[in-house]
Amino acid sequence: MRFYIPEKARWAKIAATTTGLGQFLTDAVRSVARENPRLSGVVDVTDFNATAAGQRIVDDQHLVNLVQVLNNPDYRLGLNDVEPDILGRAYEYPIRKFAGGQGQSAGEFYTPREVAVVMARMLEPAPGMTVYDPCCGSGGLLIKCHLRLLETKGKGQNGRVKLPPSAAPLKLYGQEINASTFAMSRMNAFIHDMEAEIALGNTMQRPAFTEGDGRLRRFDLVAANPMWNQRFEASTYENDTYGRFGHGAPPSSSADWGWVQHMAATLKPSGRMAVVLDTGAVSRGSGNQGSNREQTIRKAFVEQDLIDAVLLLPENLFYNTTAPGIVMVLNRRKRHPGEILLINASKLFSKGRPKNYLEDQHISRIAAAYHQWKAEDALSAIITKEQAAKADYNLSPSRYVSTGAEADVMPLDEALVLLREAEEERAEADRALDTVLRQLGFEGWRNV
Repeated sequence: MRFYIPEKARWAKIAATTTGLGQFLTDAVRSVARENPRLSGVVDVTDFNATAAGQRIVDDQHLVNLVQVLNNPDYRLGLNDVEPDILGRAYEYPIRKFAGGQGQSAGEFYTPREVAVVMARMLEPAPGMTVYDPCCGSGGLLIKCHLRLLETKGKGQNGRVKLPPSAAPLKLYGQEINASTFAMSRMNAFIHDMEAEIALGNTMQRPAFTEGDGRLRRFDLVAANPMWNQRFEASTYENDTYGRFGHGAPPSSSADWGWVQHMAATLKPSGRMAVVLDTGAVSRGSGNQGSNREQTIRKAFVEQDLIDAVLLLPENLFYNTTAPGIVMVLNRRKRHPGEILLINASKLFSKGRPKNYLEDQHISRIAAAYHQWKAEDALSAIITKEQAAKADYNLSPSRYVSTGAEADVMPLDEALVLLREAEEERAEADRALDTVLRQLGFEGWRNV
């Protein structure tokens, strides 16, 4: 028995309650958490009797109506009756519907289903592997890896697909900073009966998964979609005790390559990872005069032959931005050493309202291009490390693969990051100039 549900918290009791249902539900989920400590902080985080400005947020009559709808035998919600990632799809629905408003903030914690499927198809998890997501949100990327293994190795049993005894399940690990999405991620793991360990906390400040000697734990696969262009204090990198940022600290304007370095540090010697990033992460700083932190870090990853592929996604897929985004694949044991596959999938989508989406045929074409490792007109190109160096380590697929479309306009988000980087570089130059002028006796020259 996985969990014990007290009699007063069972569905028959809930469905028969017509008065004071908000308090009844709150007491019921808390009793479940008391009986099952693993569910503490997961099922008992909502107060169904909560108020705002002196008014019930959801009154008892609305709760009664909802329970009666769910009690209708035509709306069964057992795992045999719904699609596998039901919580994720339920979470995605209002985000997609309201993507122009509140959905944008909620979208920070959820990767669109099709993008997660593409990443799982590119990684192709094998039985028994460990999979890690350092910013797991609602757990969608971990679930898609689990479902991909079921798809490739599972066998039908009593109407459900399960892994045979010969195929060990994945061991899943995730960390999430937001308490509510952490709870959703753990609930997702329980519902899918996955071997998952989800931790609450700040990965950059205090990663949850370490060995006994304090070193970072290593994993077979990493899949993640960190918030793009986060701004961390320089102390995040300067005071790191885990040896994560050996290629340098990224600029304060964007932590993209901070996240990449953290993930790379958690890979086993044969590990692979797929990470969603802002498109500028693979091109910023290339072709500029002088040094650029992101370009310097990117150069180190290319020279160490860690970057396997870069996939340019279509625009308007993500819920909190219209910018396209990229998926970068790293591999510590590459099938094609010295080469990088660049896939321009910017035109592989179907138009939707308010968001575009990928159909199965688009996903299959992207996965085939990666696994077959071939150059294809208007879709993919293969470059060498030397070619990347000649391009000043610009790895944007649109530079190498033309789709025949007009030149893209730089997304506003990327332009703002470049502006912040320029301001940061100017401030550093001003400080250096002040130091030199002070040595020459021009103290306080700015006030003249």
